[in-house]
Parts: sequence; C-alpha cells; structure tokens
Amino acid sequence: MFKRTRTRPVILAVSSGGGHWIQLQRLAPAFAGAEVHYATTDLSAAEAADARVHVYPDANKDTPLRLVACLLRMAWIVLRVRPDVVVSTGAAGGFLAIRLARLVGARTMFIDSIANARELSISARLALGVADRVLSQWPRVAELTGAEYRGAVI
Repeated sequence: MFKRTRTRPVILAVSSGGGHWIQLQRLAPAFAGAEVHYATTDLSAAEAADARVHVYPDANKDTPLRLVACLLRMAWIVLRVRPDVVVSTGAAGGFLAIRLARLVGARTMFIDSIANARELSISARLALGVADRVLSQWPRVAELTGAEYRGAVI
C-alpha cells in the first residue's frame, strides 16, 4: 500500500456546534504550521471557516440512529484525512473521532467544555480510557476525575 509523504503534521480538530466550536476556534493558533482539517456538526460554521471543513451529523446517547450515522461519517472522515493528531472540544462526535483515530495510530486529546464545571461530560469520561490526554478546564474537576488541568480555553 502507498504511504503518503508528509512535510507537516495533519491535525483533525473536531467539535459540535455552539460553544464547543467557539472553544475549538480559540485553539487554532496552536495548530500553526500544520495541515488542519476541521470537523463539525454546524454547517453554517463550516461555511464560514477558511479551512478544510467536514460536516458530520449531531448525535448523542438519546439519538441512537443518528449516533450510528455520526459514527459512519466520522469513520469516513478519519480514513480520508488520516490525521497524525486529533483534538476535540466535544461532544459525541469528538469522542468517536478520537476512538477511530487511535485505531489508525493518531495521537489524541479531548478538551472538555468549560461548561462542565462540576463533572466531566459523558464524552470526556469515555475519552479517559481512550485518548492520550483528557483535559478539564476546571482544576477541581481534573483533580476528582483523573483528567488534566492546563488552564481554560475561554
């Protein structure tokens, strides 16, 4: 099989819309020098972004059929992009991207939303067992859960 020759790392940055997307966009300067692909549930955000953007269906534990559709679309995105690194600010699609990316050898980081001030989100709790790094934006939540605290995005 042919292996791509890369001159710079490939990052897949994943988030659902709203606050998750805003937090991910605030991380963009950290991706300087890399080939960045974004994946989001928010079509309007994708259209406004000046980058490679992939859209996947929004889903959660209460929408099992949409969760399957999200999984299939995310698998297609990960296989097509073949990221070296996946960074997600949540939610379900971000966890799925991390899980799938680990299968192709990518390094992964899940950054839980700043809105989760008392406990980790379901996606972050699942990511604890899979991702290379799981960060909470609250020191006390990190201390109680085994996540890491490195500051807040917002």
